[in-house]
Amino acid sequence: MGKYVLKRLLVAIPTFLGITILVFIISCLAPGSPLELLLADPMATEADRAVLEHQMGLDDPIVVQYFRWLGNMLRGNLGTSYRTNLPVSQMVLERLGPTLLLTVISTVIAILIAVPLGIMSAYKPYSAWDYISSGLSFVGASTPTFFTGLILIYVFSVKLGILPMGGMYDSGTRSILSLMKHLILPAAVLAIFNIGSILRQTRGSMLEVFQEDFIRTARAKGLKERIVIIKHGLRNALIPVVTVLSTMIPFLFGGAVVAEQVFGWPGLGNLMVQSINARDYPAIMGITVVIAVAVLIGNVVVDIVYGFLDPKIREKR
Repeated sequence: MGKYVLKRLLVAIPTFLGITILVFIISCLAPGSPLELLLADPMATEADRAVLEHQMGLDDPIVVQYFRWLGNMLRGNLGTSYRTNLPVSQMVLERLGPTLLLTVISTVIAILIAVPLGIMSAYKPYSAWDYISSGLSFVGASTPTFFTGLILIYVFSVKLGILPMGGMYDSGTRSILSLMKHLILPAAVLAIFNIGSILRQTRGSMLEVFQEDFIRTARAKGLKERIVIIKHGLRNALIPVVTVLSTMIPFLFGGAVVAEQVFGWPGLGNLMVQSINARDYPAIMGITVVIAVAVLIGNVVVDIVYGFLDPKIREKR
């Protein structure tokens, strides 16, 4: 198992470097420059601009800038933000917790809802229940997260007034109860978007497993239907479901960017939008590093889960 994990980690290294190179080039080639905000003074001259550009190293070729950033990053230095003049690592660490809390909670909610619904739909296919759950999941997966967020805000915050419209805490308090109240709507938005994919994959996998001979054998032995479904059916249907979860990891962070903007959630997504608008290259790259590492670690964990679920996969890899 150790060799298997090592292989997956070695594969993740060039992937990580490729992500950072691509994001760095796109950031540098995007229209606009951080100098436009830093030199907002109308009295600033071209000479002032040239001096500041040289001090920041922006006059160097993109290749030189990238390898300078890469060397600093490998030493644990993510640079200083152009926008706030604070260490990027400090800014990222302050925002990482809220984003992880939002994505983890929303994923757990989606799994707890989608997997049972998928099992029930597969157990009674083409029934009224199957059509209703599949239809609702399709609507949730096809509706943009920002639109779902606005609908929930209108219903639960504007009309009913039972949940806050945004933020992470009530003003003047940082209690767990306040945090949970503010977490409900953004977590629900991300969960609704992910339920459809998990439900459809669970239903399809369980339908295939229910046709296998070992399921008929288990039923012929007189085992309880609950044991047949969970112990024999669900366990063998988990690999495709885990595959869907692995492909959802990047979209979780992408969806979090939108949800954090809609609800004013102080996470990495919110910070990313602010940094992009300000052309804050160090902050953009610092956030990219954290998200890329989180996605790659998630994929490595999924590969390890593959190995535990099916030893044949581990042996082949």
